[in-house]
Amino acid sequence: MSNDATLLLALIIVGLITFGFRLSFIALMDRLRLPPLLQRALRYVPAAALTAIITPELLIRDGAVFLSPLNARLIAGIIAIAVAWRTKNTLLTIAAGMIALWLLQWIIR
Repeated sequence: MSNDATLLLALIIVGLITFGFRLSFIALMDRLRLPPLLQRALRYVPAAALTAIITPELLIRDGAVFLSPLNARLIAGIIAIAVAWRTKNTLLTIAAGMIALWLLQWIIR
């Protein structure tokens, strides 16, 4: 079996395992009753995961923390956070953050 075929087979298997794992939660949700404390804790998982993905992009450049007025991503992120806090509108938050990033990159460069 070639390397390409092996890679493709591995991707398909991992995809099926991931799909099955996620589907099991959806399919078993009616039958499975989680404790109220766990249900409350699970509400914070998406925000925590998103924060873990976004924070390094805002703060780290070339392997070092980059806290500067010249960090366009950090400033655009702060603007997006402010818009999200004030409006609670996801689409408006994304649009404001992207527009701020594009403008700041254009101004700073």
